[in-house]
Amino acid sequence: MLLDPDTENDVASELCQLLGRAILPIRRTDAGVGDGDQGEGTAFLFTGQGREYLLTADSLTVAGAGEIGLRASVTEPAGVATDAVALPDFAAGWRHHEDLGVAVMPTVGLHEHADGEGWRWRTQQVPDGIAADRDSITRMGTEPGSAVVLAHGVGVGGSRPLEVAIERVARVDDAVRLMAELPAGYVGAPVFGVRAGGDGEVGLRCLGLVLPARDGGHPLATFDRIREAVVGS
Repeated sequence: MLLDPDTENDVASELCQLLGRAILPIRRTDAGVGDGDQGEGTAFLFTGQGREYLLTADSLTVAGAGEIGLRASVTEPAGVATDAVALPDFAAGWRHHEDLGVAVMPTVGLHEHADGEGWRWRTQQVPDGIAADRDSITRMGTEPGSAVVLAHGVGVGGSRPLEVAIERVARVDDAVRLMAELPAGYVGAPVFGVRAGGDGEVGLRCLGLVLPARDGGHPLATFDRIREAVVGS
């Protein structure tokens, strides 16, 4: 079900306020990244089973080296953290679920890194309570519905601005898909399905994360299966 454009814009703006600091840019920095693959993507923080995890697309993490970008708003005190956390053994820091296309990183090591550098994370997290369950995913139909993507795009000079995209999502065969290709940097980003209830309330669920483009759109790794992977991590 599609919402009207004003409602979509209102939801997107609210999501930026509530969850903007859950979204982090990541980038491969190993020599294997070529001109056609800059290795930029998005990761996001999720809390489940009382623990915090960083989630992204697995295709972004199979690298010898990488980094997690830091905006000034996600660290404190001001002016202490650098602009990125460098991870020289990037692939080893993630738990890889190749069958889902998802990588999971428990954030204990990231907090220890911050403590050692004299700063703290000041982030938000996507809570388990809004992550879609199996019933929510099963009920999705073939009629396109409203979806909001929060991601770090790739700007002028390689900057990584926080961006929001209002898209269309639907079930195609056995997969849940975004119906258009997204700009560079959006792979790994969380996707929020939005629908209006009968009482006028707007329902919101984090459907999953963006996988690499295929056939003119992006399949999603859905949260019913992501949750199982996280519990196993």
